Amino acid sequence: MTTTTIARAWSITRKDGLTLGFTDHDQQLSFHGISFRPDVGLTAQAVVQGTGLSVDNTEVIGALSDGAIEERDIVAGRWDGAELCQWEVDWADPSKAVLVFRGHLGEVTRGGGMFRAELRGLSEPLNKVKGRVFQPRCSALLADSACKVDMTAPGLSAEGILEDVDGARLTLSHLAGYDDRWFERGRINILTGEAAAIEGHIKNDRAMPGGLREIDLWVEPGGLPRRGDRIRIEAGCNKSASMCRAKFNNFINFRGFPHLPEEDWLMAPAKRSARSSDLLDNLDEHYDVK
Repeated sequence: MTTTTIARAWSITRKDGLTLGFTDHDQQLSFHGISFRPDVGLTAQAVVQGTGLSVDNTEVIGALSDGAIEERDIVAGRWDGAELCQWEVDWADPSKAVLVFRGHLGEVTRGGGMFRAELRGLSEPLNKVKGRVFQPRCSALLADSACKVDMTAPGLSAEGILEDVDGARLTLSHLAGYDDRWFERGRINILTGEAAAIEGHIKNDRAMPGGLREIDLWVEPGGLPRRGDRIRIEAGCNKSASMCRAKFNNFINFRGFPHLPEEDWLMAPAKRSARSSDLLDNLDEHYDVK
């Protein structure tokens, strides 16, 4: 590879498997089964990595376009956490591409027809706090490998039809037979329409007459959910031992410590009971403690 024929190329792979390739060369390049397009404005700072694999100053900047990365996909969160690889490639012989960076997209911002995304290296997970948390409530995520709840079990999930959208408030139909607040702290997944595959977390859930439910999400859904879209909705858990036992019949996998004293009890000053005070006074007299 000579310095006069070096170009840079990037591939971005979303969690749903969609892969796009870009290059700063003036012609299309192809290697590793990916076509890298020159017609989309995408640039990235040079990757600088210090000791310990930390990434010091990288970001990727690009133009929003219908043929590549659309603004509505960014709003919908479809590019959050996407894997990014950067190569230095000899455009005269693309088979000599050298991988110089592999990581994922961090915070993505947009404005003025452009998007800007942080690049986070493979060492980023090492910055997360590890270890067991000792607390009364469960530390597992519902249905993860520690919890083991099967969300396909009867009563734990259902499909409804979107009847109305008002910001972060959704009205769903075809959901009769579920208790009020049954899906609170759960999540939704939009199955059809332009907002398909978008997920949301439920803040409030209210049962209404006629099999309707009024759902408030923590964050307004990205994309364009429309009336008639099918939505999968899953039951929620407040991580208490009582709900784990009664709602999910899963107390055997409960990952909390429900018998731990409350924080107020731990922080309260020690108090001597009347019986312990009398016992100490008798000991003082017996041993003539001055």
